Amino acid sequence: MSVDKQENSRNELLKLSILGMNCAGCVGAVEGALSGVEGVIDVSVNFADHSARVNGDVETALLIKAVQDAGFDAAVMEGLDDPEAQEVLELQRYLTLLKKAVVAAVFGIPLMVLGHFSVLPDIDALSGQWFWPFIAVMTLAVLYYSGGHFFSGAVKSLKLGQANMDTLIALGTGSAWLYSCVVIAYANDLTGLAPHAYFEASAVILAFINFGAALETKARGKTSSAIRELIGLQPRTARVIRDGIEQDIAIEDVGLGETLRVRPGEKIAVDGILVAGHSTIDEAMLTGEPMPVEKTEGSSVVAGSMNQKGSFLFKATRIGQDTALAQIINSVRTAQSSKPAIAKLADKISRVFVPLVLLISVVTFLLWLALGPDPSLAYAFVTSMTVLVIACPCALGLATPISVMVAVGRAAQMGILIRHGDALQSSGKLSCLMLDKTGTVTEGKPVVSNVIALGDHDETSILRFAASIESGSEHPLATAILSAAEQQQIKRDKTSAFEAITGHGIIAKIDKQTVYLGNQALMDLKGIKFAQYKQQIEALSAQGQTVMLLAIDNNMAGIIAVSDP
Repeated sequence: MSVDKQENSRNELLKLSILGMNCAGCVGAVEGALSGVEGVIDVSVNFADHSARVNGDVETALLIKAVQDAGFDAAVMEGLDDPEAQEVLELQRYLTLLKKAVVAAVFGIPLMVLGHFSVLPDIDALSGQWFWPFIAVMTLAVLYYSGGHFFSGAVKSLKLGQANMDTLIALGTGSAWLYSCVVIAYANDLTGLAPHAYFEASAVILAFINFGAALETKARGKTSSAIRELIGLQPRTARVIRDGIEQDIAIEDVGLGETLRVRPGEKIAVDGILVAGHSTIDEAMLTGEPMPVEKTEGSSVVAGSMNQKGSFLFKATRIGQDTALAQIINSVRTAQSSKPAIAKLADKISRVFVPLVLLISVVTFLLWLALGPDPSLAYAFVTSMTVLVIACPCALGLATPISVMVAVGRAAQMGILIRHGDALQSSGKLSCLMLDKTGTVTEGKPVVSNVIALGDHDETSILRFAASIESGSEHPLATAILSAAEQQQIKRDKTSAFEAITGHGIIAKIDKQTVYLGNQALMDLKGIKFAQYKQQIEALSAQGQTVMLLAIDNNMAGIIAVSDP
């Protein structure tokens, strides 16, 4: 994430990463702050991935300042962030919260267990006069380390005249500590108070809440894995040719119109047009098609796709945020942060939830104080504190956003791009769904489905010839033939004079025989007659099978069909 692009005064969609949101109630505060900036048309804040989408004619710097004035922080969310840096940051947040949970649990749970079995000294006993003040100081240290972020968040919200989850936690744990201090200080003087301290309650509550926040952070990290995988498709460097010299540079330094070289097995850095050479490129990340695409001069290539064989030069036509890969990433991010109608309803409820809980807590205190058994003050305090700490609104605010993020992210990993969360909510009403077959309702792994031997040849010899000249090839069709031969334990022959004709097929010598394997265009090119087999070829093609023709010494020998089950 970066804040380099501070000046932005065009009417467009801006994406910000929001830092410091601890609960679903913070969503309303951030949305209110951003909506108040002049020029903002629409705002959507997502608590699940801590992001904000702002549409309008406004400078980015003003948006960031508005968020900071509201007690949070913000940064511009770029289309191609460093996935490793994001993963490290999420891990650090997770470990920090987990440490805070462990510290609170290590202190609070033994204290709770010992208190349950009456092992601890009584507050009004002589030994308790030094023990409980020590516990009070230790609990204060735990509140500072494990709950400091909740208390600071509560102070921020109070300054803004708002209340959120931090308010509930700070009031609950803080009042438990304060009440306990009063009890141990005036144990022999105050009436209506049970001689019992609740220091362990403050610590255990913080342990549970921090542990839950850690799990939430980990869940958010998992939902972002699809984005990281997409970003990982983008190579970090590119090989450009400047003044006739090839040099590796950072991908951000590639300029429009520059010429780049791609070697076998390398990923393409930016979108462009092939200007010299030819190759086959795996574009499954973009199209979902498992079959590599033949590329020649004038063909377009896209960032993130994998060059399989052949070295070529291409001219950069789209870089940075304009590449097809960057647009896919932005599309997934937009969909993940979009809010279906049910999520908007949850946000509205979350905004009034905390004030309502505070009111219920006060009413609970007063009712127990007036109608509860002795010591009524102790019962009133415990019950009102319980209302505060169990009424966390995060589950309400997280359920829908996390569901949307998981669904959109999982779909992206499977090659399905969902444009908006509303599509997910509406999908239950679908009565008809149209799908592209290959790789969607099929496995995306071609296999040999038919072998037709012609003349004096048999199926075994046809597979032997085909597997022999396909040895060493990584093309999916070759892989299907080699796999079929291996399953039937067919041994391959040595080949020589190998020749690959782009877009047609391959030719090789086996035992002084010339073997041709390819499509109908190869047979036409070499003058090999196959008209009498046209009906069989068309019948196989009509079934969605890829047909390859095998010829030996200018005579048709067999037909091999490959399909995607």
